[in-house]
Amino acid sequence: MDRLPWSRFHWLVVIALGVTWALDGLEVTIVGALGPRLQDPGSLGLSPADIGALASAYLVGAVLGALGFGWLTDRYGRKLIFFTTLAIYVAGVALSAFAWDFWSLALFRVITGIGIGGEYAAINSAIDELVPARLRGRVALIVNGSFWAGAAVGSFASVILLDPSWFALDLGWRIGFAIGAGLGLLILFTRRFVPESPRWLACHDRVEEGERVTAEIERRVEAETGDKLPPASGRIAIHPQKTFGLGPIFASMLTDYRGRSALVLLLMIAQAFLYNAIFFSYGLILTKFHGVSEQHVGLYLVPFAIGNVIGPIVLGPLFDTVGRRKMIFSTYLVSGVLLAITGYFFAIGALDATTETIAWCVIFFFASAAASSAYLTASEVFPLEVRALAIAAFYAIGTGVGGVAAPYLFGVLIGGGQPWPIFWGYVGAAVLMIVAGTAALFYGVDAEGKSLEDVAAPLSKAR
Repeated sequence: MDRLPWSRFHWLVVIALGVTWALDGLEVTIVGALGPRLQDPGSLGLSPADIGALASAYLVGAVLGALGFGWLTDRYGRKLIFFTTLAIYVAGVALSAFAWDFWSLALFRVITGIGIGGEYAAINSAIDELVPARLRGRVALIVNGSFWAGAAVGSFASVILLDPSWFALDLGWRIGFAIGAGLGLLILFTRRFVPESPRWLACHDRVEEGERVTAEIERRVEAETGDKLPPASGRIAIHPQKTFGLGPIFASMLTDYRGRSALVLLLMIAQAFLYNAIFFSYGLILTKFHGVSEQHVGLYLVPFAIGNVIGPIVLGPLFDTVGRRKMIFSTYLVSGVLLAITGYFFAIGALDATTETIAWCVIFFFASAAASSAYLTASEVFPLEVRALAIAAFYAIGTGVGGVAAPYLFGVLIGGGQPWPIFWGYVGAAVLMIVAGTAALFYGVDAEGKSLEDVAAPLSKAR
């Protein structure tokens, strides 16, 4: 798989699997931009704390989905699970369109989160195992960063959905959810063309099927490129097993790779706190402190989202050339320092809606690449048999610690109406980012250009 040239097959994998993040970005952005509208008595009449709690409900679901489906992905394969999780996600989004109060919407957000949490494990595993090693870093960053392409579209859409001349107060936001569900159904059909990971098949005693899948992929790539593939090189002996018990799995993560586990956990917590604190509350900052009308919040989120998209595209190749450790350190450090500086200028009243948006664009140009690199690290530094569960476990813990509490905390801070408590919240997020980046510089793994089996040998490898 690592010797294959880039082809239409790889584009299919990236689009069919990675586009989920764009849909997630579209749907989450609509929720963030609609926060002020959901507080309107003509809609659901929620409080700022309720808006933060909805974000936390979504993340609670994501934690549950990641843990459950992470284990199932390693046990039953990537393909079965990425079909199932997308179906759950679509169902949750569709149900959200029919919410009638806070509790119903919170429940449907939990269901949506379960689907997207499962997607993280299944999709990141599949993409890493199907993409050539020399391109794995940039592809992983761009795929995870595509969330923000959907966010940009969602920001534009929210402007229309919130315009009372187009839709009634209690209708526009419901249509936004319905559109997300419809797009998700379309993507569900494209995934039938994505094969199971040959690496997973081989390690789970389905070697002949893995050989057939590999041969079909090679045939497709040769037909698409018109070139004969060079002979495969390298050899690894394994003892395939149909299943792997939880004992060897957790022993690997907590004993053989405990240093990597600690690093990934720190990276996940830091980026989760930063993103969930800022993104889910940004609409409230604009309306409460800068006087932006609720129907125009989406316009300010568009450039914010664009900065997040451009970051992984521009910086992604450097993770494959300059190296993982140096780039993770740099992006975490720069985004943390810039966040603290921006928070200070916000607290002293030196920023308006436009200048603060510009500052966020610059910060998240770096922070988007940093956050994506956390998922890349989690997906490539552990053995194949535990890859999905590792992604799920560290996403779940990181999101639980850094993500679930952050939206509610900042919702309360913003509800207080004073800028300095919010500034200290930003400082906390900045310190977490700087500490995590420094840890990556000293304890990270130089995985650039290396086969996954060289970064972490499979548990089934013959000894």
